[in-house]
Amino acid sequence: MDPDADVEPGSLLVAAPSLLDSNFRRTVVFVIDHRGEGTLGVVLNRPSDVPVDDVLPNWGPHVSRPGAVFVGGPVEQKTALCLAALRTGEDMNGVSGLIGVRGPVALVDLDTDPLVLVPKVRGLRVFAGYAGWDVGQLAGEIDRGDWIVVPALPSDVLAAPEDDLWGRVLRRQGMPLALLATHPGDVRTN
Repeated sequence: MDPDADVEPGSLLVAAPSLLDSNFRRTVVFVIDHRGEGTLGVVLNRPSDVPVDDVLPNWGPHVSRPGAVFVGGPVEQKTALCLAALRTGEDMNGVSGLIGVRGPVALVDLDTDPLVLVPKVRGLRVFAGYAGWDVGQLAGEIDRGDWIVVPALPSDVLAAPEDDLWGRVLRRQGMPLALLATHPGDVRTN
């Protein structure tokens, strides 16, 4: 079986405790696109100290708490991506400025007027940069045991930084994956 067979838009890549790369250690990556040319996603649990107001003043008042730009990944860090979770019952068809990813989660065109979209969404998050993999690269990393592929919940996209998204996602997978959530950040302090 192909190691990345379970990867699809709207799935999560959860960093295994053994993945020590500083860009991805204890991260949760939301997959936006996965196809023949490669994979693109954003890290959901890395807020920066930069307020969205400072870089995208039109969007700043509308983003979810904490109002910071999140570090989406090491690629193209001067590029901004925005994800939204639509309110229950809202349909993204016919709404300009939204590209559906999966279920109520959509990619937002930041050139759109935020006042048009805000009433339709329950939350927005802005990311600087993204995580990207070339053809076969992600499959190799999954095969090596760097990533655990699990389904996402729409609320994952808007999770508050203090919620320990990494641990929460692992715990909801049941045994044996839930045990990984107890892995200490630094085994030397165990």
